[in-house]
Amino acid sequence: MPRTSDREAVRDLLDAYGRTYADEARIPLRNTPQPLYQLLVLACLLSARISSGIAVASSRALSEAGFRSPRRMADAGWQRRVDALGVGGYRRYDERTSTQLGRGAELLLEKYHGDLRRLREAADGDIGTMRSLLREVPGLGPVGVDIFLREVQGIWPEVAPYLDEKTLQGARKRGLPTRTEVLAELAGDTGTDPALFAAAMVRAALDKGGRKTGKDGKGKSGTSRSRS
Repeated sequence: MPRTSDREAVRDLLDAYGRTYADEARIPLRNTPQPLYQLLVLACLLSARISSGIAVASSRALSEAGFRSPRRMADAGWQRRVDALGVGGYRRYDERTSTQLGRGAELLLEKYHGDLRRLREAADGDIGTMRSLLREVPGLGPVGVDIFLREVQGIWPEVAPYLDEKTLQGARKRGLPTRTEVLAELAGDTGTDPALFAAAMVRAALDKGGRKTGKDGKGKSGTSRSRS
């Protein structure tokens, strides 16, 4: 049974870190093809060893360039993808990532007709299967899969509660319980969207200085590293 002090800790956590990465990337997340694909791209970008701020900015740049669907990403061509990544500051891995984004877009078009809801249907509620299918996307390793599932759990209820090791690190750091069922109950008791709850704990885990973080996702002394 969650304690009153735990509920207060959750409120403090959300006040300091309460913003999903999808929201920061200006992705209006809902269960339709384009936002789901944009989230997948964001997860790929965030999983590289680069600052989360650059990954988010690059996600925005790709969207602003019009590459919001697998078809448009594939048709854009390698150089236009590189250029868009460069606008976001994603220069260290831009060439490799451009190739991966192109290959990933082609895979989604061939296997799911560009619609990640078909991947969801193929998994049939089994999270292990969903993870395996997501791992087939070029550039989306275990870290990227965790990011995608943490963020999508608010609109794919069968995924929730998705509390991986990074979220538990954040819970531990903020003095919260680390049992999944207790954390899930806390989120429910406080009326917190599970994706927002998970994102806040991840941001807390990544905040090396323990500083307060505003809802723009940035701390007072800079951005956190990715590998969310």
